[in-house]
Amino acid sequence: MSIVTAIDTSDIRFPTSQQLDGSDAMNADPDYSAAYLRISTDASDGLEGHGFVFTIGRGNDVQVAAIHALREHLVGRNVEDLLANMGATWRKFVYDSQLRWLGPEKGVMHMAIGAVVNALWDLKAKRAGLPLWQLLSRMTPEQLVELVDFRYLSDAITPADALEIFRAAEPGRAEREAALLATGYPAYTTTPGWLGYSDEKLVRLAKEAVADGFDQIKLKVGADLEDDIRRMRLAREAVGPDVRIAIDANQRWDVADAIEWVNALAPFDVAWIEEPTNPDDILGHAAIARGVAPIPVATGEHGANRVMFKQFLQAKALEVLQIDATRVAGVNENIAILLLAHRFGVPVCPHAGGVGLCEAVQHLSMFDAVALSGETTGRVIEFVDHLHEHFVTPVDVRGGAYWPPLAPGAGAEMLASTREEFTFSPSADVREVVAR
Repeated sequence: MSIVTAIDTSDIRFPTSQQLDGSDAMNADPDYSAAYLRISTDASDGLEGHGFVFTIGRGNDVQVAAIHALREHLVGRNVEDLLANMGATWRKFVYDSQLRWLGPEKGVMHMAIGAVVNALWDLKAKRAGLPLWQLLSRMTPEQLVELVDFRYLSDAITPADALEIFRAAEPGRAEREAALLATGYPAYTTTPGWLGYSDEKLVRLAKEAVADGFDQIKLKVGADLEDDIRRMRLAREAVGPDVRIAIDANQRWDVADAIEWVNALAPFDVAWIEEPTNPDDILGHAAIARGVAPIPVATGEHGANRVMFKQFLQAKALEVLQIDATRVAGVNENIAILLLAHRFGVPVCPHAGGVGLCEAVQHLSMFDAVALSGETTGRVIEFVDHLHEHFVTPVDVRGGAYWPPLAPGAGAEMLASTREEFTFSPSADVREVVAR
């Protein structure tokens, strides 16, 4: 038996705004950041669980404080009990009524729960000696169903439905895992498309992306229509007619503006329009989907919880579903969302980039390909070539594909040197204001 002895949190921030990496129509100067935690135990193996929430700078300290508020649910607890039934563990965190009141089941507190849940999955996978995607895809259908909370979902999917889905996918698991190891999981890249980049940098990076094997890139749009038309023309000329170009407005538009803007860019053969309006506006997304068809609407990186995704699917408000590894309450809730997407026949193309999101979300897509949907066709994981060098097991993206990680764990662990170098400290004058 072992117990949790400590939860250590860190406010880690990278100065990405200096080069305008990550810049878009709503977020002009993001500093990619992580509210980070380590779960330590008294077990002789010395293994730790690592997790984080991705933010873009200011407010990262608030997210760290939310993670810290969960300490009493962990410190002193039996590790084996926590890890043996991760469905029950998830419910204990999410249904703490006093903390849930702060959402409920959305926002800073819900994301903090996700970080802790993901850190426990990291520890569980390390103890099993497996990467998370293999740990999940080798669980029985019954064990997988137990991970998911079907409260509020039963009008769309029931535990019996989920069990049928997992059982139907079970016979081909070994063959799909072998295929994944042999060919990788398709990727697309946003590296060329940040809004703050010059035209010359856009063209150079777009050409490099094609040379590196990517058959889809993504451009940020939404600040100025004439600029977007020019940039789309440059990108299309750079990559040729056969490479897909998706566009991402990062929530910039009202509904009518979105429809007008996307239709103006349609001649450049748009692969999808991502986050065209407020991420909570289900009916607005549905209207946009009708107004820009046949260009698909993609969204989900700011989807607050499984209930929102259920309603988006029921309303036909998205045609490409984008899960995020740290926005909802961790692995368990993302499995629920993957089940919903499969139930409605919608492809999942995760949001990544950020700091650590590529490392984390690849495990969910690979689990889905092996043990749930069984699909990689028509699906891609986003890739951005930033900050991977700070992780113990950085992603391996080559030839336009993610190659499955084989190291035990969930891929969330940062190097100790990175945690030390990039831990944020407020300036002296700020500390004085806080003290007063």
